[in-house]
Amino acid sequence: MSPPFELEPLNATFGAVVTGIDLTDLSPDSWRALHTAWLEYALLIFPGQELTDAQQIAFARRFGDIELIGGREIVALSNVRSDGTLIDGSHDSVKILRGNMGWHADSTYMPVQARGAVFSARVVPPDGGGTAWADMRAAYEALPDETRSRVSQLSAHHSLYYSQSKLGHVHSENTDYIGYGFHDQDPPLRPLVKTHPETGRRSLLIGRHAYGIPGLDPEESEKLLEELVEFACRPPRVHEHRWTPGDVVVWDNRCLLHRARPWDMTRPRVMMHTRIAGDPQSEFAPTGQAGS
Repeated sequence: MSPPFELEPLNATFGAVVTGIDLTDLSPDSWRALHTAWLEYALLIFPGQELTDAQQIAFARRFGDIELIGGREIVALSNVRSDGTLIDGSHDSVKILRGNMGWHADSTYMPVQARGAVFSARVVPPDGGGTAWADMRAAYEALPDETRSRVSQLSAHHSLYYSQSKLGHVHSENTDYIGYGFHDQDPPLRPLVKTHPETGRRSLLIGRHAYGIPGLDPEESEKLLEELVEFACRPPRVHEHRWTPGDVVVWDNRCLLHRARPWDMTRPRVMMHTRIAGDPQSEFAPTGQAGS
């Protein structure tokens, strides 16, 4: 049976553009078809939806509980203050934005990794500022047999302290950033190969927050993780979306990496982010003892 909307696959190993649908008024049949498409394509792009904050939260709740970020169900990822003035590049919130330009999956540095995310564009710069995703299912399947066997036996710690330190960002309690991810627990230890709890497909779990593979010295660990990202995040396993205000996307954080693309930060960019909480039974990771 055809879905009650139009779905156009991207020119990549994943992703689709969905039209002919109103995300604020989904029938039971539309929702079931949409969820099935999400599990298959991992990234769904909805042009011109123009959701309010409340509507975005309600749509995200369709996929599961909301992961609160600094106690909030929706947050602005933005270089603009509420009064419309630009935030200086020395502020921690802008340093986080710059960090997000590296490939990553959300909340891998937390005990429970996020299931997914809903993202919408409110203010878009004239050039740059897109978002790119990479298919870690196809990347795992494309690995040479020997590498696939090796990485399937390995794990890595994940830490926002680590990833931001690579940019020279040292977190301080006296900051404009809400502090999410800068916790005082030992970093989670996650396998490099993840089995999707709903589809059963295996994928790589890597990205900028990953470091310190047990059993490898730091230099060997860093080299392997960098090589995996470089291999994984290349065509046809990548797609970059150029935003138009009103666009909405939802992605499966359990099998995709993503990153923001650079833009002139003297120009405003306002994106609204709602994170879908992971199931503790499938997304929990124990802590290691590597420190933060």
